[in-house]
Amino acid sequence: MKFIDDLKFNEDGLIPAVAQQFDTNEVLMMAWMNKASIEESLETGRVCYWSRSRQAFWRKGESSGQVQMLKEFRVDCDGDTLLLMVDQTGPACHTGRRTCFYQVAQDGELKIDSDPLIDPEELYKK
Repeated sequence: MKFIDDLKFNEDGLIPAVAQQFDTNEVLMMAWMNKASIEESLETGRVCYWSRSRQAFWRKGESSGQVQMLKEFRVDCDGDTLLLMVDQTGPACHTGRRTCFYQVAQDGELKIDSDPLIDPEELYKK
């Protein structure tokens, strides 16, 4: 996986990754990856991110059960952003919504366009 060394990581060794549902093209979320989390995701087929707040690996779904399985790994033309085509189980957002992009700018305000699929308190009981 030599191409990983050619990616443009930031000064913290991270690169932004956008997760998109593979069959509907719905944009689910954005998170950060480092070299090791990329390697793990490609090797296992289960998406692993790097949590900046915890300074630890974040294997999507390990506390919520809402797993992301990697279907396709794409790199943009500049090599500084990733697009992960995934199969998302349930909500991708910590708010319990399917996508993190549920706020829409309308008439100078942000409007919420979807309700949670699962109560966030129930989502993280595991």
